[in-house]
Amino acid sequence: MHAWLCENPVGVDALSWKELPTPQPGKGEVLIRIQAASLNFPDLLIVQNKYQHKPQLPFVPGSEYAGVIEAVGDGVSDLKVGQAVACLSGTGGFGTHTLAPAKLCMPLPPGFPPAEAAAFIMIYATSHHALLDRGQLKPGETVLVLGGAGGVGMSAIQIAKVAGARVIAAASTDEKCAFCKELGADETINYSTEDLRERLKELTSGKGPDIIYDPVGGDFTEKAFRSIAWRGRHLVVGFAAGDIPAIKINLALIKGASIVGIFWGDFSRREPQANAAMMQELAQWYAQGKIKPILDRKMPMSELKNAYARMSSREVKGKLVLVNEA
Repeated sequence: MHAWLCENPVGVDALSWKELPTPQPGKGEVLIRIQAASLNFPDLLIVQNKYQHKPQLPFVPGSEYAGVIEAVGDGVSDLKVGQAVACLSGTGGFGTHTLAPAKLCMPLPPGFPPAEAAAFIMIYATSHHALLDRGQLKPGETVLVLGGAGGVGMSAIQIAKVAGARVIAAASTDEKCAFCKELGADETINYSTEDLRERLKELTSGKGPDIIYDPVGGDFTEKAFRSIAWRGRHLVVGFAAGDIPAIKINLALIKGASIVGIFWGDFSRREPQANAAMMQELAQWYAQGKIKPILDRKMPMSELKNAYARMSSREVKGKLVLVNEA
């Protein structure tokens, strides 16, 4: 097998494409021949040693991928050789093969393309958990999605619309705003050229959004939170802008609002039954055509560094996916 190896987590440039022994699955594991792997923001942080999970060196980055099972370990009874699966295991995806815990594998129904499957679990699970579980979104409420053209933003727009919400999507360019409209957003805000707070006041008749879905952080967090509706919920999803904001806590008091942390990974580990039910609902929504990952582009696995560069430039609309030749 071959894989991109991180031996020193000082950034993307330190990754190297290497031939490695093809491993054999141990108890509870499967060996997956990787067909596609998506690029997520944590995949950048982890090779910079900035992610909360710090794997033992050396490691193969790539948190999310899809492929075909080539071997199963002892104790694996619900998966079989030749079966198509998607998996989010945190590492291992940027290569030709990887070992994965069987319990983390999502069996794929016929007709689920590997590239879409590789771009599915992280963003849709995060947004479903955020909006419907932690945010308790109700039909008719207004949701502001910051970073609407990114991967999690895309999924948040789609899931909020499935739930019957009015969606305002904010993005950094007119092109990205147009993309958000294609995804189903009712209104958009270009926060590079428009005043976020003034536009929110106009679009909500002064009420503000009931839910703020925030994977961006930085300066936008406080601006958005100052505009939140009474009893609003600000969902802390991530910090793509780089800076972790500090909000004055009296703002939550004045607004009667909640600041809600979103950590889907721990939710899936701590509440596996609830997570399994959620994943089943998401799979049904995909089969019904209610949600669908939009791919910014598919790139050969050999172009991983170029994919990282594109993501860092904030040009991506939807998800970037790396594919292995058949």
